[in-house]
Amino acid sequence: MSTWQSVCQLDDLQPDSGVCALVSGLQIALFYMPQESMVFAISNYDPIGQANVLSRGIIGDINGQIVVASPLYKQHYNLNTGVCLEDEAISLPVYRIRIEHGYVQISVKE
Repeated sequence: MSTWQSVCQLDDLQPDSGVCALVSGLQIALFYMPQESMVFAISNYDPIGQANVLSRGIIGDINGQIVVASPLYKQHYNLNTGVCLEDEAISLPVYRIRIEHGYVQISVKE
């Protein structure tokens, strides 16, 4: 069963940038893109670089896909699907997210 957990207020997030949040023992990278009115949530763990660093990556667009570039080896991960553009066999967990009364909430399994 999944529940929604408040992580922070939307105003706490930096526009067009990432931050890391600890949610139910997991490091989750949050990316806020105000022009799209979107917040994305993926695992902060880079499986290629083997470190929790994705929240420090650079977000952008490649062929219409919103991505984050790992700060270590520069692989690009799709923020909607978690799939690595350079190696589609590699993917990250992606978390459902919503904004309720100004709070960013993530769906977590109990």
